[in-house]
Amino acid sequence: MQLNDIDFVIIGAAKSATTWLQAQLQSDPAVYMPDPELHYFSREYDRGTDWYLAQFREQAAEKTIGEKSNSYLYAPDAAARLHRDLPQVKLVAQLRNPVERAYSNYCMLFRRGEVGKDIESYLDPSRGENIRFLVAGKFASHLQSYIELFGRERLLILFYEGVSSDPEGQISRLRAHLGLPPRPLSQNSQEKVKDKTAPIVPAGLRKRLALMKPIVRPLKGTPAFGAIRGLIARETRYPPLTQELRTRLGEYYRPSIETLEQLSGQSLDHWYKPADRIS
Repeated sequence: MQLNDIDFVIIGAAKSATTWLQAQLQSDPAVYMPDPELHYFSREYDRGTDWYLAQFREQAAEKTIGEKSNSYLYAPDAAARLHRDLPQVKLVAQLRNPVERAYSNYCMLFRRGEVGKDIESYLDPSRGENIRFLVAGKFASHLQSYIELFGRERLLILFYEGVSSDPEGQISRLRAHLGLPPRPLSQNSQEKVKDKTAPIVPAGLRKRLALMKPIVRPLKGTPAFGAIRGLIARETRYPPLTQELRTRLGEYYRPSIETLEQLSGQSLDHWYKPADRIS
């Protein structure tokens, strides 16, 4: 296994159904992708080439090989590192309305107990441009770095809405870009979506119970475990994305969206309109 054996990389964006793309590709016996996001070119580059290649099984030989790491889209050094090590790869980006993406990301971390209730401290552009929530959604500038290095023809830009409105067409475009023959949509490879309304054990309590994990792990899946979990799990109440904050975010992202329309050749007028529901 060598670096030039890797055929494609899905570079993002986070909270944009890229796991669905991965699952669809993994359902094809002619494709190999490791399950976890490797984040090699963004966070793990110091581990070296041998570590990276070890993440791809030997069984990947004679297959179309790729990986997905959503941090590659916005990590400052990722594009240059990818081009230096994998100049031959084809790139895929699936993008979502950046306002929706930012709030969805916030809700995920709030559910985990990693962010607090003051939503504006994370999502209000007037309080500073943090990378994970705000800057990560400036898709045009991130993609431009890849286009300058790889050329526009190596980058396929897809949009989140296509997953629900035209899933067959979405996968057909992806497979054509990767040089794969047409294949029916896999109905058994749905995106692994965590229901944000499902009751969970509160984050504070999870931390206090962490020492008990080795004891209770063998009980997972049993009726007793489910009964005990049901007593302490609670539905998460997320801080709402107010219309005022949504408007500020929309204004913040508007220049980037307009540039993205030019890069992709697609109208994104619907991104300017408030969504009925964000998940």
